[in-house]
Amino acid sequence: MMAYQTFTLEISDSKVAHLRFNRPDAYNSMNVDFWQEFPAAMRHLDQQALCRVLVISGAGKHFSSGMDLGVFNSGAIKRPKEAGRRNEHLRQLVLQLQSTISSVEQVRFPVLAAIQGGCIGGALDLACACDCRYMSADAFASVEEAKLGLAADIGTLQRLPGLVGEGLARELAYTARRMYAQEALQARLVNQVFDDTDSLLTGVMEIAEQIAKHSPMAIYGCKENLNYSRDHGVSESLRYQATWQAGMFQPETDMLAAFMAKAQKTDPEYQELQPTNSKFGE
Repeated sequence: MMAYQTFTLEISDSKVAHLRFNRPDAYNSMNVDFWQEFPAAMRHLDQQALCRVLVISGAGKHFSSGMDLGVFNSGAIKRPKEAGRRNEHLRQLVLQLQSTISSVEQVRFPVLAAIQGGCIGGALDLACACDCRYMSADAFASVEEAKLGLAADIGTLQRLPGLVGEGLARELAYTARRMYAQEALQARLVNQVFDDTDSLLTGVMEIAEQIAKHSPMAIYGCKENLNYSRDHGVSESLRYQATWQAGMFQPETDMLAAFMAKAQKTDPEYQELQPTNSKFGE
């Protein structure tokens, strides 16, 4: 695997990848390097079919404090004198940041967020795009952009209402208050709350290992159709599922492997997905 400045990335023999934010002294804030490295890592994992599931966690006290304010002073936001070009450049920058977050949805494997401490701003954008979220008992999430004088713009306002409901999402965005783990559990933002960081990571890794035992084609089909159904009506989603199944249903491969393993009381062995040159956003 490639070396990264803002996180570590490891893949176990069972094809579980673990991406861990690794700037604890800066509360794992999302600096300029992160916005370049993270989509590259996601693309690499997906295109090379290197894993069956990905766990994202953070080193130190917090999962991530969100956008590093240095991004705004890095030169990424250009200031041409002509207003139209200046504003168009800013729009492209926001679209690029959104694309980085959306890459979590577009990869062919599930992504699980293991959240300890703070999950703030841009980090919550990322967590909302993950397939599942888990927290330690001391964790909290916060849509803090309103405190900084702007509206969240890279995914939380679009995804959070579907996770916790319209009213609560609006309250969190308007007040910028903290939602702690137990409230997040009750609101269904997270699947489970663990006692501490160690048990959080152990528990989420166990869930990831369980997912990784299944057919990567079947899991990809689940993710693809769940995402499609979230964004479309029932009738349209059922038709999409039927079309997907017509192309992907191959009983003589993965289903046969599952049945044979069950009969022999062993774990099934599945082929990995094929590498791909597809690009996110297409």
